[in-house]
Amino acid sequence: MCTMSTLKEDKLKNVLEAVPAGFVVDALWLEAHGVSRFLTRKYIDSGWLERLERGVFRRPAPQPVPLDWQICLLSIQHIMKYPVHAGGSTALGLQGYSHYLPLGTSPPVWFYGSAIPTWLARIKLDAPLMPRGLNLFSDPGLGLTESKPGSAHALPWGWGLRISTPERAILEALDELADQESFHNLDMVFQGLATLSPRRLSALLHSCRKIKVRRLFFVYADRHKHAWSERLNPDEFDLGTGDRALVKGGKIHPRYRIMVPPEFVPTTGETDGP
Repeated sequence: MCTMSTLKEDKLKNVLEAVPAGFVVDALWLEAHGVSRFLTRKYIDSGWLERLERGVFRRPAPQPVPLDWQICLLSIQHIMKYPVHAGGSTALGLQGYSHYLPLGTSPPVWFYGSAIPTWLARIKLDAPLMPRGLNLFSDPGLGLTESKPGSAHALPWGWGLRISTPERAILEALDELADQESFHNLDMVFQGLATLSPRRLSALLHSCRKIKVRRLFFVYADRHKHAWSERLNPDEFDLGTGDRALVKGGKIHPRYRIMVPPEFVPTTGETDGP
């Protein structure tokens, strides 16, 4: 006969098998797997779970460590199955396209999703979070990939982070100009983007809903003249009409009609298109 104690043990076993040490689950996930609030409290009292915040729990690690944002995101993606990915400058950095950051500060982590859990803003991580929606692209699933596990983390079961490809990530980063991102930081990133796929870029640019992002992309593409830019004709994309203001004290780019820092405006004779 199956006893209440046996049921509790089975549920605990299921939790321990699904949640590696140091990883996170929320109350909704626990309840969906048959773990009531009463049982959750019992698991906390027994040391099988630790409470991070209201409705958020971590399976204790062998040694107490701060909650790493990558572990948190892996938990969200692979255990709780929230449709969230890392994008923008975060995804660029994870793929080797880092940009300048002041010493002694943790760079913000850019999360994108249509159902980002509300508790994410309440828990303390090792980096500040910048949540964003999925409205930049008409096809929200376009340009996503899974990163290989980094050497800093022994990840279970071959898990990897779902992140934006460099092609998508640079467009997400450009969308943050000029409030959250720096023209000069992204200029340094763009300098290293020599191996992007023009096919992927074309699909993403057509899917991109913002004229501002498309115009800025071609400002940088013309400035750096990577080989892939020869296969992207700006005239084939909707760049809208009229001038767009973006930065104070800037100048209007003569071809793309968007205000940028003066040094991003080409001199006479450099604005001819393909």
